[in-house]
Amino acid sequence: MKKKLKAAIVGLDTSHSVEFAKFMQDPSLPKEHQVGGMQVTRCLRFDTPFQSKEGLDKRQAYLESIGVKVTQNFDEAVADCDAIYLEINDPAYHLEYFKKCAVLGKPIFLDKPFADTLDSANEIMAAAKEHNIRFFTASSLRYDANLIDAASKCPRPQFACIWGPLGKAPASSSIVWYGVHAFEMLERTMGTGAVSVTAVPDRQGVVCTVAYADGRRGVVELNSHSYRYGGVLRNAVPSEFLFHFVGGVDLYRSLIGEIQRFFRGESGGVPLNESYEIMAMLEAADLSVKYGRTMPVYQN
Repeated sequence: MKKKLKAAIVGLDTSHSVEFAKFMQDPSLPKEHQVGGMQVTRCLRFDTPFQSKEGLDKRQAYLESIGVKVTQNFDEAVADCDAIYLEINDPAYHLEYFKKCAVLGKPIFLDKPFADTLDSANEIMAAAKEHNIRFFTASSLRYDANLIDAASKCPRPQFACIWGPLGKAPASSSIVWYGVHAFEMLERTMGTGAVSVTAVPDRQGVVCTVAYADGRRGVVELNSHSYRYGGVLRNAVPSEFLFHFVGGVDLYRSLIGEIQRFFRGESGGVPLNESYEIMAMLEAADLSVKYGRTMPVYQN
């Protein structure tokens, strides 16, 4: 029997800190929804603009009810763990806490988005290389069942249109913070090769056109007043594959299962070149809105 992994969660300002722990160890969850083989032992709590004290208190109470010790001491939070979930809603804190975790030499799951800026993402990559640690980053949206089905039927589309919400970030860039979901879906369906992004804001949100080196085109609609995800994949021949977001318990279960396989060395997670390109597209979209022109997608 495989050893049960002990995981530490760093951050409490995201609902994922609660949801991931719930799937791993809440006994009230139906057995078929639980993900065995891993347990959260401790969680580090600290303030960010993305959650109120009342919200943090409520999350702490829940985690403690399922056996997770919540602390404000970093060393205590990561003591005696096998792996780390870096769960911080505010991407401005990702670099700081990644560096703190990297020196421990343990595998890390870095929740979306990669970072607040591409420069920070570069520093995260450098810290991982310096300390020879394995990590990956992802949005759960890439594991949506309907998206995966459409991608299998149209594995390399010539055109893709993805839509999703544009949540309002309490701090920094809303495109980077919430646009990551839709751009992750684009990357999952189109693959790598993006060279530029042209982002046009309007009263409904932002429409981003992504150009690829081989002439393909992707469109990402980030909508301020609609919280629906979906997309359509097309080729030059008459073939179209429309999909709508399923969501549900399988979405988190799939991601947590992949994280556990990664922690055990059974999977490489999402390739870092894909995650880096997603971050580069997000920054290009953000800069395109800021400067009103097409921006390049920088390559690592």
